[in-house]
Amino acid sequence: MTSLLDILAEADRLPTVTLDGGDDGGEQPTGPWGLVIGVRAESGRPVVVDPHARLDPATREALTGSLETLAEDWKGVAVIVAAPAGSLYDFFTLTALDDADPAADATVRLRRAAGSAARASTRVAALTFALPVDSAAEVRAIIEGALLGGYSYPGIHRPGADASTLRTVQIDVIVGSTQADDADVTAAIVAARSTRLARTLIDLPPNLLYPSSFAKVAEELAGAEGLDVHIRDADALRAEGFGGLIGVGQGSEHEPALVRVDYVPEAPARAHLAFVGKGITYDAGGINLKLSEQDYMNFDMSGAAAVLAAVLACARLRLPVRVTAWMALAENVPSGTSQRPSDVITLFDGTTVEVRDTDAEGRLVLADAIVAATAEHPDIVVDIATLTGAQQIGLGDRVSALMANDDNLAHDLAGLATSADERVWRMPLTVDLAEGLRSRVADIANKADRPGGMLTAALFLEHFVSRAEHVPRWAHLDICGPAINRKKPYGFTPLGGTGVGGRTLLALAQHVSG
Repeated sequence: MTSLLDILAEADRLPTVTLDGGDDGGEQPTGPWGLVIGVRAESGRPVVVDPHARLDPATREALTGSLETLAEDWKGVAVIVAAPAGSLYDFFTLTALDDADPAADATVRLRRAAGSAARASTRVAALTFALPVDSAAEVRAIIEGALLGGYSYPGIHRPGADASTLRTVQIDVIVGSTQADDADVTAAIVAARSTRLARTLIDLPPNLLYPSSFAKVAEELAGAEGLDVHIRDADALRAEGFGGLIGVGQGSEHEPALVRVDYVPEAPARAHLAFVGKGITYDAGGINLKLSEQDYMNFDMSGAAAVLAAVLACARLRLPVRVTAWMALAENVPSGTSQRPSDVITLFDGTTVEVRDTDAEGRLVLADAIVAATAEHPDIVVDIATLTGAQQIGLGDRVSALMANDDNLAHDLAGLATSADERVWRMPLTVDLAEGLRSRVADIANKADRPGGMLTAALFLEHFVSRAEHVPRWAHLDICGPAINRKKPYGFTPLGGTGVGGRTLLALAQHVSG
């Protein structure tokens, strides 16, 4: 069977990305070649936007006419049109630049438009993007959108099976007079690679990606970048008192692990960031067995995938900031050895916890990891997790929840997430709800009453942040809804794992590094 690293390597095969190029003297690609052209509304009518004069007037009018047959359905989609005889290109991909989201700025819209175009233009040799851009940020957005929209989970197939889509495409981004340079190309590629890695990890089946195999993959990937990796296996976790990880994982034959990956820049670090990710490689709910949607529960390690992807990206860009990623890995399944509702466990800092619900397991493994992370006195801690169904009920499938103990950090993260098109909405840490976490038999309970479930989960985590010797600036991202796309592809987002959060964490590190 194909190894996990082989699958990850297959998903990491990227097209060549060049600035300019196209049809002005460069070598013409072998195989189908497409030109991506934008479309936007003018006086309620779809009009082709051709800022680089790639089309003659007759072709432009013909393309506009083909869109009119779609009426209003052209918005948010990309359409493939055959090129006329004698054209340098084999086909045109018309992609909508307008967006129904009023909060989407030009950068976000271009990223989505490029993603839609790449998804539509499968099995081609090259795409030339001739979209209107005014800044280096917009060029980076087009590259990210193309690489993310062209992503396809390679899957596990018999030898010889062809699952390729855009992984062999060359993309020529037409940049006009912008100040984009090779550094912008590199930054965009690294950001897209991080999300593609997270998506592939999320989509891996749980019989292949479990705590120890995840830890091994993290060790291999981080080792290849020269990063320091420390893995605490189940024996070490028991010996050191990580009761949350041990309790959650004790029902599975796959024992838990805590993985620490540390990137230390060569230059003096301007700050130390700790990213903590929930890594439940499969979540059946434990004794409190889930009653539905168990077929997607391998996505419950999306937070761990995001922090691993982010620390690798920071290393590849050699950012002058220290980043430590913590992956709290466990499998939460019922068996005769599973922890029970009413058990009392002791976490890494000595806190005793009454387990009221074994399906409120993510906060237990995160608490252990947060305590370990804060012991190193980082300046900022951000945890990210598919933590509560309440987040999905409250904010839906495309907006994550943000909670924080620092207004400036919350403001920065919200802006960075919006620019990355990984939208968040800040929720309050409502202190009175913490009363529901009081326990008669332990220091704290792992679950309160149902109302405000997203908030009480965050308050549980905040309890452990506030107990740190050096209380850091802290933010919590609940990505339960946006982490998995069960419906249909859109923009640069495929079916399955979305990889949400990783680019926001990377953007935070870039922001802090100046």
